[in-house]
Amino acid sequence: MPAGRLSDVAIAVARATGTSIVIADPALARRRVPGLRGRMDGAEAVRRIARANRLRAVPVGRGAWRLVAQQERRRPVRKRAPPPPAPPPVQPARAEPLPPVEVEPIIVIASKRDLRVDELPAQVSILDGERLERGGIGGTEKLTQRIATVSSTYLGSGRNKLFIRGIADSSFTGPTQATVGQYLGDLRLSYNAPDPDLRLSDMERVEILEGPQGTLYGAGSLGGIIRLVPRAPELREASLSAVIGRSFVRQGQPGADVHATLNLPLVQESAALRVNFDMLSQGGYVDKPHLGRRDVNDTRIVAGRAALRVSLAPGWSVDVLGVGQSTRADDSQYADRKGAPLESSARVQEGASADYGQAQIVLSGRIGSLRLRSSTGIAGQELLERYDATEPGEEPLLFVQQNATQMVANETRLWQPLDHRLGWLAGVSFVDNETRLTRSLGSRDALMRTTGVLNTVQELTGYGEASLRLFEPVILSAGARLTHARLGGSGEDIARLLSAAEAAITASRSETAFLPSAALLVQPATEMRLYVRYQEGFRPGGLAIADDFVRQFRSDRTRTVEFGLGIGNPGRGHFDLSANVSHTDWRDIQADFIDSTGLPTTANIGNGTIWTASVAGGLEVAPELRLEAGASFNDSRVDEPVIVALDRITQIPNIARFSGRLGLSWQREFASGLTLDAEGWASYIGKSRLGVGPELGELQGDYLGSGLLLRFGRERVGLTASLTNIADVEGNRFALGTPLAIGRQQVTPLAPRTVRIGLDARF
Repeated sequence: MPAGRLSDVAIAVARATGTSIVIADPALARRRVPGLRGRMDGAEAVRRIARANRLRAVPVGRGAWRLVAQQERRRPVRKRAPPPPAPPPVQPARAEPLPPVEVEPIIVIASKRDLRVDELPAQVSILDGERLERGGIGGTEKLTQRIATVSSTYLGSGRNKLFIRGIADSSFTGPTQATVGQYLGDLRLSYNAPDPDLRLSDMERVEILEGPQGTLYGAGSLGGIIRLVPRAPELREASLSAVIGRSFVRQGQPGADVHATLNLPLVQESAALRVNFDMLSQGGYVDKPHLGRRDVNDTRIVAGRAALRVSLAPGWSVDVLGVGQSTRADDSQYADRKGAPLESSARVQEGASADYGQAQIVLSGRIGSLRLRSSTGIAGQELLERYDATEPGEEPLLFVQQNATQMVANETRLWQPLDHRLGWLAGVSFVDNETRLTRSLGSRDALMRTTGVLNTVQELTGYGEASLRLFEPVILSAGARLTHARLGGSGEDIARLLSAAEAAITASRSETAFLPSAALLVQPATEMRLYVRYQEGFRPGGLAIADDFVRQFRSDRTRTVEFGLGIGNPGRGHFDLSANVSHTDWRDIQADFIDSTGLPTTANIGNGTIWTASVAGGLEVAPELRLEAGASFNDSRVDEPVIVALDRITQIPNIARFSGRLGLSWQREFASGLTLDAEGWASYIGKSRLGVGPELGELQGDYLGSGLLLRFGRERVGLTASLTNIADVEGNRFALGTPLAIGRQQVTPLAPRTVRIGLDARF
């Protein structure tokens, strides 16, 4: 049996020996343990696992054991006769059925109904939090490196937009709601603000659910959702973990990172506190010769998260969570397309600052077979961006844009997990969001305010979904969501002569959306599923700035039909495969483009269609070697443009026609108890178009990314070494740095080859 998490090793042993192994403590289940090798019966295998990992194997029945920590007292168990010795391997197996393997199945929490992965009619990727932490605590880039269907813009940390499965609207973050819903636990991170790029530290896992998820998640989930699942406080175990690292960028400045997690039980195992802290310094590598500065794009991130769990009664708990992050980028990370590599001809200091904070309280409980969860939270996000607006031969000009967002949200749902016959979900949610966009233009010391805009939205929603097991291998699901949105807003710093027209434009209005869904799933064999699904999605309209005016844009809507196949459990077992083909009809597409003043604006650009095909899977090539691969193909077209200036649109922006990834992981154990883990990956991102309109017609992409990671040590302490951009590819991730550049073509190169050395320890 190969090494891995205790839960995985227990599954393998239980299946091979026909025994039942129970691990009730989630902390023990996640513990990394060495493999098992030799010829033995089930009882001896369980005893060896226990001895090697300082556990106790408590017999709880015929051929059944419970693995517990050594300090845990043994619960009274009725004495039974010891299990008979296993028959020799040459004898035929007994005809009686094997006892069930009582281990935790893979549950897709993003389904909101605790569906098993083999019961989910959708494409889902599950990334283990422990693997994400290797090589240093990262952010969203860790997801784009591992999942071929997830892509991003590259303005900088705290400023990017994320896309899933070819659903992309534009390169800028404006008043439009995001096409990807990002969630921390049960509450969304933001409404129409950029990706805050939260540090993925101390995560249980990250779930990515592709395709429109309008029924369960509502507006802003046209492409899918990304759900961060932080590790919950552990009521019975005090622990401390820490990571420290130092990085070195070729032809750039060095960087450093620090992470610490403390778990502290409280009040006689009825409450626990868990605190995380992250600090990161990323070295710069872009030069600005006109300013006489080198390596200008240093970035510093400070983040923290605290969670308190209180057990109220058996099956009932309250969780209080707070998270905050501050990001400071000294300057921009783009360079000139022509000229010396990694050089920018900008004549002002640019850069950005981004601050994010959220607090939430979650009540969870059970009422018989029913489960209840109510989540309430408040979030705030502020983004300040500086752009070079200098015209050729003129004095340096600076454009400053500030985006401030505040959101209050609640979601309450009641559900019954799918059993042998029926499972269902019913919920209500409320969102109140306000976003204020302000702009200034001028010299660094004499900035003057220009037109801005305030957008407000209140959404009240009721939704439900049910699944019926028609017979054992066939599950039929259907659901619907009814959302009523009230939209409002106003212009900011508008000239008095325009105030009368602005009053009519910014008058409050309401929109109601009904989003049905249906799916059919067939399980023709164990750990295999085939499905077809229909889903609708929408985003409400809003207000945008165009040529110093405030204008309305309408809501947009998608209708998607998809067909999929799944074999095995993602990331587990000897083999797993998932494949999906989808067609999306997108009406009244909301997108950003450049207006006559050279600034981003938002409008409905027309209708379009998107075909997407994706495949991902893993194969255990040998007991210690695993291969993972994924690929995505997108064919999109805006076939009915309604804006004359954009009549040359042919493709949805920022989405490569083809992207793919290949990864290898290898593990070797030594007799001394030391383990060597190695991971390597390479990904190709194809060509895409920057945006819509002739000003944003530049091509980007067509580059290869790569990385290598090694860890050597024991479970509690280890040394890591990582190498990214092995081939030192410059590439062009994003063909934009400032939208106001005149006569300058821009690229956003990959960070040069970077080496990081780190130490991790757990106590």
